[in-house]
Amino acid sequence: MTTVYLIRHGETDWNMQGRWQGHIDVPLNEIGYRQARLLANRLARDGVKFEAIYSSDLSRAYQTAWEIGAVLKVPVQLLPALREIDTGRWSGLTTDEVRTQFPDEWAQIMQGHDLPRGGGETIAALQRRVVTAVEAMVAQHRGHTLAFVTHGGCIRALLAHAENLTGSVFGNYPHIGNTSVSILEIGYKHWRVKMLNDMRHLEAEHEPSLVSTPPDDAELPTAER
Repeated sequence: MTTVYLIRHGETDWNMQGRWQGHIDVPLNEIGYRQARLLANRLARDGVKFEAIYSSDLSRAYQTAWEIGAVLKVPVQLLPALREIDTGRWSGLTTDEVRTQFPDEWAQIMQGHDLPRGGGETIAALQRRVVTAVEAMVAQHRGHTLAFVTHGGCIRALLAHAENLTGSVFGNYPHIGNTSVSILEIGYKHWRVKMLNDMRHLEAEHEPSLVSTPPDDAELPTAER
């Protein structure tokens, strides 16, 4: 079995403003950096040893991965296939703005149609992309422990794949918290969820502002943003 850590990036200002980020390169805010450092220190205390750390090439993920790699002394390798879902023309907008500017597209998605969001990417395409990327990296590191620092939508897509879920059933999973840890065990034929959305490195600080769980860009637009 190969052990795969799925880590969501730290907090950004757009997370907290309720803006769709997609492929826009939004950096971590101060809390996001602190979350990343707390996670890195937790992994070091737990004695976690990664054979490799792969990261989305978007700043919010790479900056998180860099903090982890610096503490664990593992280089970070960029993997663009780990980017969040492409939200196209929605990127940078709030949900109210999307609803106003794209009423027909909004209505169809609300009816359950998996359209490219803002002309960008569908949920199904996101899931195919990230599953293919993870399977390719796992094939290179059989039997080792890997980290994938990525985005909430990507993580929920991978968790859903592990349980043979597709489409709107992504909603079976809670919001994936900033710098939370989910763990998969991946064999030649089977994936298993071992840990889901663990944020104890933040909860231990007893500072409510550190535990942020904003919706990701692959969630249904009915979610509060």
